[in-house]
Amino acid sequence: MIQTSGLTRHFTVKKQTVEAVRGLDLRVEDGELVALLGPNGAGKSTTLRMLTTLIPPTAGTASVAGYDVVAQQREVRRVIGYIGQGNGAAHSQRGRDELVSQGRAYGMSVRDAKVRADELIASLDLAAVADRPVSSLSGGQKRRLDIAMGLIHAPRLLFLDEPSTGLDPQNRANLQEHILKLRAEHGTTIVLTTHYLDEADAMAERVVVIDHGTVIADDTPARLKADHAGDRITLGFGSAADADRAARRLASLAGATVAATGSEVDVRAVGGPRLVPGIIRDLDAAGIAVESTAVSRPTLDDVFLNLTGRSLREGVVSTSTEEVAA
Repeated sequence: MIQTSGLTRHFTVKKQTVEAVRGLDLRVEDGELVALLGPNGAGKSTTLRMLTTLIPPTAGTASVAGYDVVAQQREVRRVIGYIGQGNGAAHSQRGRDELVSQGRAYGMSVRDAKVRADELIASLDLAAVADRPVSSLSGGQKRRLDIAMGLIHAPRLLFLDEPSTGLDPQNRANLQEHILKLRAEHGTTIVLTTHYLDEADAMAERVVVIDHGTVIADDTPARLKADHAGDRITLGFGSAADADRAARRLASLAGATVAATGSEVDVRAVGGPRLVPGIIRDLDAAGIAVESTAVSRPTLDDVFLNLTGRSLREGVVSTSTEEVAA
């Protein structure tokens, strides 16, 4: 469904060249749900804007549903839906009217556009508010209307740029449920960008981690966490001296990183829950009593921290290349 090779986009900011996307290679199969993960300025939104023909690449190639994003822009736009970070509907219009107008813009007849609008209004729980002005809708309702607008022409591929930004936890959960339902019912290929780690973990079957405009990891959430971030085992001891002794003994644990802080020892290792009993027995045999244990499973933020040395939640620059692209 998506194939890019060496996809690159440069911008000029204050007479300096900014590499928003650098030689990005990406392949997305038909029917996949893929999350692009990365901090502000990583190149996620710029990548989506190139794939949706909103901006041309500086170099490299990209095809969407078999169409070149530069040479066949009209064909690309007919087969995709795109929901950006801002609300797409006119605030003074009624939601239902906006959906019908969007359908007409894609060449649908008035009848077909109305039928499709009714289907989406029901599917996205918008029936109670569809005939109200968009300005009167809540944030979650507006985002669902945006998704309905992106789906009005039944696209084969849907791009979602930060779909949950600005929503409260309940509306975020509802929106995620709707996206997954639409994919299950229609087999739509979905590519989304997000800063919410739990969103990517729960929804995506593949996570593509982007940093400084290039792909640094691409796999399922489970494999990324298994390969790039082990479980965290926290061991509590009666004294800092015992913790230091334990850390020295555990330093030989294969594939693990060990650090002592005060009376606690942190062990990072794959398969943490399985290791704990053996660790406790070994330390007890050495005369080091473990007073408490806790195991935390890795997150996608741990993956990014391990890959880049910084947290995924950290911003990169005050004026990001994503803003420049806008």
